[in-house]
Amino acid sequence: QVQLAESGGGLVQPGGSLRLSCAASGMIFNTYAMGWYRQAPGKQRELVAAISRYSTTTYADSVKGRFTISRDNAKQTVYLQMNSLKPEDTAVYYCNASPSLVSAPLFWGQGIQVTVSS
Repeated sequence: QVQLAESGGGLVQPGGSLRLSCAASGMIFNTYAMGWYRQAPGKQRELVAAISRYSTTTYADSVKGRFTISRDNAKQTVYLQMNSLKPEDTAVYYCNASPSLVSAPLFWGQGIQVTVSS
């Protein structure tokens, strides 16, 4: 049974930083692309960043230069380092696993809240 468990969310002031983690189990982690999506109230879920099994990365334009996705295959964990956070980054962030960067996600985490507010 595949499980993706997010951690590291919370409340941060504008301009601050957070690092999200997603620990995977029940899957051969290094054979999957991993990604982060987010969903703000009243909006559709959107891709934030993704990383292939070969560590090729892709980012939404809105987070380029501020967010960094990385993976540690030994720990079966994917990270999202978020710097220079803005109120518009407030959302529930979801970890996911997919066969490749261009494939639809197969597995999802439960989601974790990130709130950027003063």
